[in-house]
Amino acid sequence: MDAVSEEAAAAAAEDAAKAHPGALPLLPGSQLNLGLYPGGCHRLLDLCVQHPLPLLQVEFLRLSTHEDPGLLEATLARVPWSLLLHLRSLVLKGGQNRGPLGACLRGALTTLPAGLCGLACLAHLDLSFNRLEALPSCVLQLHSLDTLLLSHNRLSELPEALGALPTLTFLAVTHNRLQRLPGALGSISTLQRLDLSKNLLDAVPPEIGGLSSLCELNLASNQLRSLPASLAGLRCLRLLVLHSNLLTSVPVGLARLPLLTRLDLRDNQLRDLPPELLDAPFVRLQGNPLGGTSPDSRTPPAASQDPEMPRLFLTSDLDSFPVTPHGCSVTLACGVRLQFPAGAIASPITIHYRLWLPEPDLVSLGPHDFLLSGVLELQPHGLAFQQDVGLWLLFIPPGPRRCREVVVRMRSEDTWSDLETHVEEEAPRRLWAHCQVPHFSWFLVVLRPVFNACLVPPEGTLLCSSGHPGVKVTFPPGATEEPRQVSMQVVRMASQELQALVGEPEAAVSPLLCLSQSGPPTFLQPVTVQLPLPPGITGFSVDRSRLHLLYRAPPTATWDDITAQVALELTHLYARFQVSHFSWYWLWYTTKTCVEGLARRAWERLRLHRVNLIALQRRRDPQQVLLQCLPRNKVDATLGRLLGRYRGPEPSDTVEMFEGEKFFAAFERGIHVDADRPDCVDGRICFVFYSHLKNMKEVYVSTTLDREAQAVRGQVSFYRGSVPVEVPPEAEAARQKKDSDAPWMATLPIKLPRLRGAGGHGRGAGLSLTPLNLGDAETGFLTQSNLLSVAGRLGPDWPTVALHLGTPYRTLQRIRHEFR
Repeated sequence: MDAVSEEAAAAAAEDAAKAHPGALPLLPGSQLNLGLYPGGCHRLLDLCVQHPLPLLQVEFLRLSTHEDPGLLEATLARVPWSLLLHLRSLVLKGGQNRGPLGACLRGALTTLPAGLCGLACLAHLDLSFNRLEALPSCVLQLHSLDTLLLSHNRLSELPEALGALPTLTFLAVTHNRLQRLPGALGSISTLQRLDLSKNLLDAVPPEIGGLSSLCELNLASNQLRSLPASLAGLRCLRLLVLHSNLLTSVPVGLARLPLLTRLDLRDNQLRDLPPELLDAPFVRLQGNPLGGTSPDSRTPPAASQDPEMPRLFLTSDLDSFPVTPHGCSVTLACGVRLQFPAGAIASPITIHYRLWLPEPDLVSLGPHDFLLSGVLELQPHGLAFQQDVGLWLLFIPPGPRRCREVVVRMRSEDTWSDLETHVEEEAPRRLWAHCQVPHFSWFLVVLRPVFNACLVPPEGTLLCSSGHPGVKVTFPPGATEEPRQVSMQVVRMASQELQALVGEPEAAVSPLLCLSQSGPPTFLQPVTVQLPLPPGITGFSVDRSRLHLLYRAPPTATWDDITAQVALELTHLYARFQVSHFSWYWLWYTTKTCVEGLARRAWERLRLHRVNLIALQRRRDPQQVLLQCLPRNKVDATLGRLLGRYRGPEPSDTVEMFEGEKFFAAFERGIHVDADRPDCVDGRICFVFYSHLKNMKEVYVSTTLDREAQAVRGQVSFYRGSVPVEVPPEAEAARQKKDSDAPWMATLPIKLPRLRGAGGHGRGAGLSLTPLNLGDAETGFLTQSNLLSVAGRLGPDWPTVALHLGTPYRTLQRIRHEFR
């Protein structure tokens, strides 16, 4: 900004301050928190112009950088930093605002005024989520600085003078563009924590071995191919994170670091390791081609990778990445890999991505499909690539895939289509669905019955099922005038399940056949269909009076017995018949007369899953309730993992649910959900059941009843579809009906124990924690007492939350020390 524009901005800022007079925003505890609401610059200028003397008391100053750039720069230039003699913590960060896709936005800060160098007591400086391209020189003169946070900026290098900060103990420069590190970094003998993850580093200077006090070093998600041997000299190192790099070897001396408790080497290119590291319990090695010959484990399996192609490794807080005509390989934090070949696009573009929950209105599933992943959206939609882009999606490994296949399903405008997909195995339980995509849209992974298709010419053709060799469709010459696309899917039904449903030991069915086509609904010539006879039945011994050919008639979706309308030709193993249009066909062998009703029930049975519902309460905090819907065969294993931290009633009785069916959990008898959640409708938690995904949610519950007098004995009930308004009476009526179509499915007890009175034996004596208390909107700070209450709920992340909510760093250190 030139001098004229700077003076104009300063004058405008001063006028704005005079036009917005207000109460002095100085907060208790010498905290000046101006980052809670917009207009922080106006408030700060008002204080500087009208009330400068109280600035002498300020020890903590927080200001959001989501302001007009000119106003922000002018405001910082006019602050009398020389008066802030006791300032110990300064937070000038963005990240409070979010973009259309939910990503944190950067603030407008690009530099700092030179006057900051006079802050002799400043120990904590947070400049995260801004637009800094170089470290301001005034920062290098803050000789009392203890913590320097520079994450989510645009720094490409750090100055050599950084090594002159004599008291620095924590340096975080994550999510920047660092390509090299200064050798002087190794001279900061006081540094204890160094986080350089998510950058573009391809080497680490050997001087880093001089960090004699370093306890934690994070170099994850860079482009490191090797490490200096001097790392083995970091005798105080406890945590070393190196995952998501390109390492082919590590120094042997790392195994001899006396205090090392965790070495994270996941997702690198390590094919061999010294025995000392290979067998060490603190080493994490998943995602490495140990013992293999693959040149690059970060490259999706079976993908050819140009060694000169740029590689990007994104983390969960980034929702976009740039792509140039030179191509690149991208790995997203959500388990998605993309490979853009050179020439795929003509000009540079920015790709946005987002993961969506699999809601029924977004997911397209056939009657016998299973969902194996969430929904991935890639933008811009519809942009055609000049070369297909490789896409790898992680998915939940299904069980036995007999006569089923995994496919990636893509949405184009309002229709979904299946892409040619290859399943690639990186580890026994780590599977990728790989496909080539012509443009971006929505994508998901589906397990479907084996699909076979062909183009039928006027000359005729033969279509066979790859999953069931005995299923064939013969198209005679003249069946169509123009070529048309036809497809086939086949579904099996287990004999034991059918016999239990029908109540007849000798009942049997053929595979269920689905035929579909494009073009006119009928063929010009009859088409011959061949189906295997039901198991145990031969053409020579069959009782034709028991044999029924069923047809599922659209659009009513009812099953009709068409045995008398077609000529069934029987061989020893097969039945052949002719049709003129396509739908579902099923061959039954039974003594029952009303076969159509049995077919409808069997059709539903093929799509139903037997599940159990569980409701568990966390042992340390009974107000935290875990709700989950589990397939019956997974209940025991899941409870075995959870019962160490949770307690609760036995699972519900077995109920049956469709893939993609919506259901609700309603808390009753004095208990209600204590949260404003997007999945909470009228106090009921909404679920969508997918057999291969985790149908699990944790909620906080509360009660308006007096828990000091006695425990509250409530319940949670599960319902299909919409929940009745009067839940308990309707639930009682549904229990009496015991009908599969009844809305009520199960009820499980929930107990909130009685609260201990003031005469208890301390915070740990009770069975419940006090409600979260984060301060109020006017002050925006945490006191020591409610901070400790929050810590009990949040676990090890409570210091980060406390800093974000305005607690001074020195205060946080004191509390951590006193209550360690």
